[in-house]
Amino acid sequence: MPKIISISTYQPPYTLQQDNAEELTKELFYAKIPKLERYLKVFENGGIDTRHFCVPAEWHRTNHSFEERNNLYIELATHYSVSVIQACLANTAFLSSPIPTEDIDAIIFVSSTGISTPSIDARVMNKLPFSDRLKRIPLWGLGCAGGAAGISRAYDFCKAHPHAKVLVVCVELCSLTFQPNDFSKSNLIGASLFADGAACILVGGDEAAIATKRPTPNILATGSKWMPDSENVMGWDVKNNGLHVIFQKSIPSIITNWLGPFIEQFLMEQRLYSEQLTHFIAHPGGKKVLKAYEDTLYLSPKKTDISREILRRHGNMSSPTVLYVLEQFMLNEGQVEDTGLLVALGPGFCAEAVLLNWRE
Repeated sequence: MPKIISISTYQPPYTLQQDNAEELTKELFYAKIPKLERYLKVFENGGIDTRHFCVPAEWHRTNHSFEERNNLYIELATHYSVSVIQACLANTAFLSSPIPTEDIDAIIFVSSTGISTPSIDARVMNKLPFSDRLKRIPLWGLGCAGGAAGISRAYDFCKAHPHAKVLVVCVELCSLTFQPNDFSKSNLIGASLFADGAACILVGGDEAAIATKRPTPNILATGSKWMPDSENVMGWDVKNNGLHVIFQKSIPSIITNWLGPFIEQFLMEQRLYSEQLTHFIAHPGGKKVLKAYEDTLYLSPKKTDISREILRRHGNMSSPTVLYVLEQFMLNEGQVEDTGLLVALGPGFCAEAVLLNWRE
């Protein structure tokens, strides 16, 4: 069965403490949002200490056009993709020897925070010596669900092509979408929560001969779930000056009432119960989201410790975030025959689930 062979993550250059982010937001929105002091408590109560960004805090003190933001997105997303791909293919923590880019059969590029045609993967191919027969599969618009969806699509590709080696690259530059003239509560919550990041995994099919140094998570099954007429739960509102966040406060209750039954059914199809999961690899959409996972799936808080720690150190980076969580399980937690469930939610409204089993 297809397996996740290597993984890498990338930390953007500008680090901001959460209390400093709160002060900057207060400066930008002062006298423009009624009861601002009350709303600013989301910065203190979100379980986040630090976040990392592709631009310094000062960048947000001046206005930037959609064109300027997007051009910067294309430039930096390409740069971060190159860095994280190189790190993944040469990661000595997992690989016995580096994998040449020429050996890669497909690349799945996942992002929702900028627009590029040709997609970023084509630009990356001009920087790294991939084969000109490489299959390109860009995924746009899945938001926070994109990392899990990318793994699922790599699984599908490797089931069809057992010799294949597939890269899944997730890059999100949420800071470039921040709107200093949007005084909605959704924008304020987004300012307290979202950050920038990039991650890459290497997935290999059953017959992809790659020597590894430690047990790797094999992909046993994947599942997807979509909620009808839910476009207003999460996503972008595209306006002349850029992407404006849509973020409903009902998301934790949706997890409890809608996601729980889906995950229960998905596990039953695999003849499993949540109590049998060794690891729960959750996209940490926020502190309340993690608590909703625990409540609906009857998980102890210990099961979400790593997700909570990634949220604390990095914030919500959208699609790459669940791969940051997975990296920690692959480095420190996964043992032979451990079973893990990887879950993420995104615009649509949708859920993606990936069942993993660690094997030699």
